[in-house]
Amino acid sequence: MTRPFRSALYIPGSRLRALDKARSLPVDVVLLDLEDAVTPDEKITARATLTDELDKGGYGNRLCVVRINGLDTRWGACDARAANSMACDAVLMPKVNNVTDVDGLVQLTDKPIWAMMETPLGIMNAVEIAAHPQIAGFVIGTNDLAKDLNTRTRGALMASLQMCLLAARAHGIVAIDGVYNAFNDEVGFKIECEEARDLGFDGKSLIHPSQIAVANAAFAPTQSEIDLATRQIAAFAKAEAEGQGVAVVDGKIVENLHIVTARATLAKVDAIAGLELK
Repeated sequence: MTRPFRSALYIPGSRLRALDKARSLPVDVVLLDLEDAVTPDEKITARATLTDELDKGGYGNRLCVVRINGLDTRWGACDARAANSMACDAVLMPKVNNVTDVDGLVQLTDKPIWAMMETPLGIMNAVEIAAHPQIAGFVIGTNDLAKDLNTRTRGALMASLQMCLLAARAHGIVAIDGVYNAFNDEVGFKIECEEARDLGFDGKSLIHPSQIAVANAAFAPTQSEIDLATRQIAAFAKAEAEGQGVAVVDGKIVENLHIVTARATLAKVDAIAGLELK
């Protein structure tokens, strides 16, 4: 997966101005929300508004993912059917607990499905959910998960984050970390982005456009990582030409597994550049 998923911004499906602004934001993914960000009396109108805006297009290379209401609500099934006809790339299902939940949505859409991993049961079933053939991504719902776990700390969520990440990597799907609520706290947000990146997440879900630049920077390869990857590839190629299976760069052994990572780093750089050019 070389396509960048560094930043995933929630946009209320009921807000025309926000939906239009998203067309010009440097964000990799727009999470077009019909659930939490839309009040009950706006649900039906928001569905129609979102359909119209997606039909207009203009979102370029941004991945458009529609978050529907749960199928256990009076809006969920209609949302799912509508999203299946929308000009979107995937459907985001809230509070996925098990494969049975996913199968219910499969009856209503043939689009790729992203799962909100935000319940204790969902976390426990992360591997089987990730293995479902129509599941293409996880978005961690850290607020709901913290509520259900009765915890106030990020540290208490670490096991859940790692379980989801392991499941996602085992089955080759996208993994997006949860939101950071204090959107004016740039320092704290940067720290949490870097933590999520170091854990292995592909990106961070966002609640405000002001968070985009920090997330994009945190989840992109640094110049030093690019330089190292370039030197590793060159050194390994030279070693192979000399009939050796390993190289040495900066006093460290470089084997084929390091070259796989190095090539992925450079491929991600190219993918980011390609996304930003259009």
